[in-house]
Amino acid sequence: MQQPTGYIGTPQSRVDGRAKVTGEAKYAAEFDAPDLAYGIVVTSAIAKGRIKSVDTSAALAVAGVLQVFTHENRAKTAWFDRNFRDETAPPGSPFRPLYDDRVIYSAQPIALVVAEEFEIAAYAASLVRVEYETETHMTDLDVKRHEAYVPPRKRSNVKPPPSPRGDAEGAFAQAPLKVHAEYRVAIEHHNPMETHASTVVYEQDGTLTIHDKTQGAQNSQSYVSSVFGLSSSQVRVVTPFVGGAFGSGLRPQYQLFLAVMAALELKRSVRVVLTRDQMFTFGYRPLTIQTISLGANPDGKLVSLMHDAVQTTSTFEDYQEVVVNWSNLLYHCDNVKLTYKLAQVDTYTPIDMRAPGAALGVTAIETAMDELAYATGIDPIELRLRNYAETDEADNKSFTSKELRACYQLGAERFGWARRSPEPRSMRDGRELVGWGMASGVWEAVMQKTAARAVLTRDGKLEVASATTDIGTGTYTILTQIAAETLGLRMEDVTTKIGDSDLPKSPVEGGSWTAASAGSAVQKACLSVRETLFKHARQMDESPLANASIEQVMFADGRICLMNDPSAAVTFAEAMQASGVDKVEAEENASPGLLASMRYSGYSHSAIFAEVKVDEELGIIRVTRIVNAVAAGTILNPKTARSQILGGVVFGIGMALEEESLLDHNLGRFMNHNLAEYHVPVNADVFDIDVIFVLEHEDKLNSLGVKGLGEIGVVGTAAAIGNAIYHATGKRIREYPITIDKLLG
Repeated sequence: MQQPTGYIGTPQSRVDGRAKVTGEAKYAAEFDAPDLAYGIVVTSAIAKGRIKSVDTSAALAVAGVLQVFTHENRAKTAWFDRNFRDETAPPGSPFRPLYDDRVIYSAQPIALVVAEEFEIAAYAASLVRVEYETETHMTDLDVKRHEAYVPPRKRSNVKPPPSPRGDAEGAFAQAPLKVHAEYRVAIEHHNPMETHASTVVYEQDGTLTIHDKTQGAQNSQSYVSSVFGLSSSQVRVVTPFVGGAFGSGLRPQYQLFLAVMAALELKRSVRVVLTRDQMFTFGYRPLTIQTISLGANPDGKLVSLMHDAVQTTSTFEDYQEVVVNWSNLLYHCDNVKLTYKLAQVDTYTPIDMRAPGAALGVTAIETAMDELAYATGIDPIELRLRNYAETDEADNKSFTSKELRACYQLGAERFGWARRSPEPRSMRDGRELVGWGMASGVWEAVMQKTAARAVLTRDGKLEVASATTDIGTGTYTILTQIAAETLGLRMEDVTTKIGDSDLPKSPVEGGSWTAASAGSAVQKACLSVRETLFKHARQMDESPLANASIEQVMFADGRICLMNDPSAAVTFAEAMQASGVDKVEAEENASPGLLASMRYSGYSHSAIFAEVKVDEELGIIRVTRIVNAVAAGTILNPKTARSQILGGVVFGIGMALEEESLLDHNLGRFMNHNLAEYHVPVNADVFDIDVIFVLEHEDKLNSLGVKGLGEIGVVGTAAAIGNAIYHATGKRIREYPITIDKLLG
């Protein structure tokens, strides 16, 4: 029942906005503690080998240094791999900081210097001397590509490519029109504004309160408990605010291990903050090489679709993504073959980065489809419509909902696609070539089991709580909206608590599932409170609601009243007072429907239209205009939702034109490990971005009809820009990012 205070679907400012702009919001490295010590990480200078010796004497001689931890004096920790395997770990043997004398990747943490003051620790860290026995390393995927293997499925929750269908090779060989090309997307690092940090507050009773930069407080809590042999009651992780993560906070990073180890050994509070350089010493979006072969008839209809991908992983874990499956999901074809392999290199394990797999795979297939459009002479939108997938052909399921056609239509109208001159190099603006390109986007819409608690007090104030995290997406706000609407309260009367391992159980924040998962749990808990409160109201002496059902009343302004007679009402306070209670509390679990998941596939979709202007002589590319039409079910808050898509599009601009972590294969090390040389889009790179939310009715995935928006904005954006660059210049660049040297070369 829709309440008079209808907040869902309305633009609302962030409830945590004031705290963030005033500095009231505290991040992991900003929590204070008595007797706080500071740790600085020392990293390896080689990519592979052994540590022959570590000389810490000079560092220990510095006044104020408390200890230097290395593999030689680290604390005893759990023995088995399973104890180090967190909620999101891929198959393999998780990295163990300071475990032994082995060096398995460049810039691996090999020591922690702890001192009374940060500056003392930093100086002392520069005095640690290490001798190595170097072994030959290999970080070049082109060299290791021939050793690529199909990753094991054991302990992996990543969906493998479907089995081949039809005869893709034979159909391709006979196809009248063919596109066959290789596409590359470079390594990217997440680089959120807040670097990774952990402040471990050591309590007198030996318990730990940890402020960690993480996308899952309970994941970090479980990791610490398991590794150090502590009970869950001895470890509390509190992370109310996260300054961006984009997937880098899905797994506990090594500063958490080091800070906890030092705190337990020294029996005092310890803070470890990674530098911007050290943000390049753990997970990243892996280098991906993809080969796509499309066979089509002259009318543009696909007769063969083959998509192969190889990615890098570490030598100790089999990191996997869903890269190639999207091609078959977007387009109908009777003859399909998809393959996905990994190649081990001597780097740290990659980690999910915003829209993992899809941002890569969709970039390749949407570039290839653009090439097919030019080969057939068919408009890129029309080509996609002729090959439109009405069902999920890989799983043989219907979609819960799909409004991609409407995305094409509304996006094209807003962009002015009909005015596009189809020939490359046919549009100009002075000395600049103008190009218009488009691409499709798709991302999975899922829900995870999540719990939430709601507590309504007699004064009409409501508190909702779940352990989920807000990494800047607006979770505080949407949960407040859902709670306020469900109980007919003002948003000002609702307090949302999240980011605390002591709160009701929640999965890590990721996969664009938080709004659907935590939102549904909060709604369910609030509905339970409604039922209890209504029961109290009906049981009052001479209650005007005694003979009413809950379907006949509405909750508004702290009152329960009859819909057909608002004067017949009971206040929340009266209902609780009559029952002798000061509060009404409920905790509920929300889970995805088993029947729906068995019968349907759920995905968000988008259509991205990009305009670029390219200086013909200098090769400078400007993305002057983007229109992104998104179909993602119910939009809980158009204001924060638009912000999500804007951020995703900017991510896509970075992938298309700028972001690239450069490995020196001689050293096995990322060389541009700072924001001066690792380029991300800044204000001067971002022009007009127009977001359209396409009306889409979703009633199968969850009670709110939500699909999630954190990742769909990224997917397809790089391809749309690359396709626009081809339209502007007539030069097809199949290696992202598309930099000036590639365009002029």
